[in-house]
Amino acid sequence: MMGTGMGLLVFGVVVLLGVHLLRVVAPAFRTALITRLGKPTFMVLYGLVSLVGLCLVVVGFGQARAVTGLLYAPPVFLKHIALLLMLPAFICLAAGCLPAGRIAVKTRAPLVLAIKIWALAHLLANGETASVLLFGTFLAWGVIVRISLKRRERAGEEVLPVFRSPRFDVMAIALGLLAYALFVLKLHELLIGVSPIAMS
Repeated sequence: MMGTGMGLLVFGVVVLLGVHLLRVVAPAFRTALITRLGKPTFMVLYGLVSLVGLCLVVVGFGQARAVTGLLYAPPVFLKHIALLLMLPAFICLAAGCLPAGRIAVKTRAPLVLAIKIWALAHLLANGETASVLLFGTFLAWGVIVRISLKRRERAGEEVLPVFRSPRFDVMAIALGLLAYALFVLKLHELLIGVSPIAMS
């Protein structure tokens, strides 16, 4: 029987990733909602539903990971690789939040790539059921969204970032390195309860 924590985690993942797949799986329904509600109202509701989903994921994962079984035991070297992979993930995350530099243009969808790297890294380092469910679904989401972006691009839709300036690459690298250092040294342990350095 599925425990409360795992139930919350599953429901949260469905809500969070479901709303972020709306454009992919039900574009006509999404367009109809925007037309009916108006873009500002739709975006507010979109944000609220996403926030609810995120909260459910955080609470559910926190409860489930303490009681779910182990599917596989990652060797130590995979945890080292996971730690290294998080560096480009943070840089891509920063690049996706800034006006486009070369990094954003070359990666084409830096935020999606950051999530895929993050999910893969955590699958390498964590083998308990709750982690595999969480990070596996996020990795699958990233793959689906990337395929969708390619299809939209082939259809003539402008979905790729437009290059602005190389200074945004410098900013992305600096911010990515800073965020990586903060998370590795303190924030991951503070927020998640586990130090990635101790794990590796």
